[in-house]
Amino acid sequence: MARLTPNGVAAALAGDTNLKPVVQIVELRGVNVNGVGATRGERFRAVVSDGATTSPALFAAQLGDHARSGLLRRSSIVQLIEYVINDVRARRLIVILNLEVLVPECEIIGNPIILPETGFPNPNPTRVEQFNGAPQYGLMSGNSSNTTTRPTDNISMFQHSIAGNSNFATRPSDRTPAIQPTVQPSYRPEPNYKNHGTIMKNEAPARIIPISALNPYQGRWAIKARVTAKGDIRRYHNAKGDGKVFSFDLLDCDGGEIRVTCFNALLDRFYEVVEVGKVYVVSRGNLRPAQKTYNHLNNEWEILLENGSTVDLCPDEDSSIPTQRFDFRPISEIEDAQNNAILDIIGVVTSVNPCTTIQRKNGMETQKRTMNLKDMSGRSVELTMWGDFCNREGSQLQEMVERGFFPVLAVKAGKVSDFSGKSVGTISSSQLFINPDSDEARRLRQWFDGGGRDASTQSISRDFTPAASRNEVRKTVAQIKDEGLGMGDKPDWVTVKASVIFFKNESFCYTSCPNMIGDRQCSKKVTKGITGNWTCDRCNKEFEECDYRYLLQLQIQDHSGTTWVTAFQEAGQELLGCSARELNALKEREDPRFADTMLACLFQDYLLRLKIKEESYGDERRVKNTVVKVDKVDPSGESKFLLDLISRSSALH
Repeated sequence: MARLTPNGVAAALAGDTNLKPVVQIVELRGVNVNGVGATRGERFRAVVSDGATTSPALFAAQLGDHARSGLLRRSSIVQLIEYVINDVRARRLIVILNLEVLVPECEIIGNPIILPETGFPNPNPTRVEQFNGAPQYGLMSGNSSNTTTRPTDNISMFQHSIAGNSNFATRPSDRTPAIQPTVQPSYRPEPNYKNHGTIMKNEAPARIIPISALNPYQGRWAIKARVTAKGDIRRYHNAKGDGKVFSFDLLDCDGGEIRVTCFNALLDRFYEVVEVGKVYVVSRGNLRPAQKTYNHLNNEWEILLENGSTVDLCPDEDSSIPTQRFDFRPISEIEDAQNNAILDIIGVVTSVNPCTTIQRKNGMETQKRTMNLKDMSGRSVELTMWGDFCNREGSQLQEMVERGFFPVLAVKAGKVSDFSGKSVGTISSSQLFINPDSDEARRLRQWFDGGGRDASTQSISRDFTPAASRNEVRKTVAQIKDEGLGMGDKPDWVTVKASVIFFKNESFCYTSCPNMIGDRQCSKKVTKGITGNWTCDRCNKEFEECDYRYLLQLQIQDHSGTTWVTAFQEAGQELLGCSARELNALKEREDPRFADTMLACLFQDYLLRLKIKEESYGDERRVKNTVVKVDKVDPSGESKFLLDLISRSSALH
């Protein structure tokens, strides 16, 4: 038997959130909030009853699994542990943050009546219904002259009438023993929040709630959380003119995360205020669906600050709020991750390459540095640092590795790339933590120092330096055909040690479109028209000058046989040491340096990184080998690879 709290709905709607009323769910259904469907997390709304009156209610996102699993259903009896009251379209709504299911299913109790639009009981009802001698306070049908108490009286009446109330629930099949609701301390705001701005008349500071409880139905709210990441100022231009924007990420003591965004004047107001690692109370913002293209946090909402928003620093450090939240993925799982996926990884840094300056396709220069991470999953991955990461954390890591100390590195919000295998790169919102104080880091350190340093690992990435060749997938030319590489749904990525023995030098490049589309060059083949200009069918434009890009057909050979491969722009430049435009100019001038350049790379040993995939040419299907990376063979690196291969073969026997 479970007793419903008399006048529980009215008391809750009157604003007494310290009550923990026992109510029954008389209606329950899933809804789409602001057009956001099940793919973003379905919400559930309900009608709750105390046996006499009812109120609409909305379940917080974290309670959705209760309804989806069937634990929570129509006719369930629950105790409301945490809830807030919101005004929506001139009526009041109970937003349930936490509850306890007392009876999963039973008969509907009493004759519950829906409240008026205000959400309060009618102060002058026409009838008072009684069940088993206990008065029920609420709006009932009928024409009796009896009256009931007002909402303020109902709250105090609860203390006197609960003992006499005989509302109870039974399962359809049998009666259940009495269930006493669990009394838990209410959620109270921290006392150190102060609203330094002007407080409107009859308005107190908003009640602090967990991030997970935020929903668009709330009129006033406040969250207390730590800033875990702060983005740079980005400038944009659209139909409304020029603007600027920045975002920062928040983490609260319950592990909830959410992104906050500020535009223009609000950026000027809050950018210098927000510091990574500090705890703030944020209130009064607009909740909108998270833009998952740019927002990787596990939350269906993000906050857009408005003119009335406040971001107040908490003077006292709150140790209950963690400094960062990770969701680490083993490196072996990155092999199956989708391109552009955002994830957290942790591993031991085994090698760091020097920092280089590269030119992006938009003409801008940036810094780039690569390194390799390995973990206990038996895989290693290439991490690419961009921009400031190269000279900040990158220089520190290179110095540590050169001294013979291999640090543990945790990457928050790395971006997966599937170009030439799988790799992880930094983005503007990425964070790097060297030797973090965490259980995962301690386990990795113990494993690495206890033998993991010498454990064989397989790289899931392409290798930029011969020093990393010990982790690559090495094949011979004969094995490409014998093992049927490239015949599956996905391409195979292998490294072949071979020599170039022949070029097709009559068609080593093609004329390409120089037009920039965003930050990328079109690069489609162009043809010369009767006007003398170059025409691109894709861009539908004419150009006085065209560009030139490599399209090399090479024959390579190792001790097992020969095969044909294709090398495009980047690989061609690595092989020949000059651009396609420069080499074409030598050919047109019949400069003898053209032949010298082509002959210089013949019969030299290279490590050729190949992408092998079956493709269709008309009605014919054949395997295509594409060179994606070219390295000259380094005797030291090759010796290490062969010694590792011998040691692994010996261990198997």
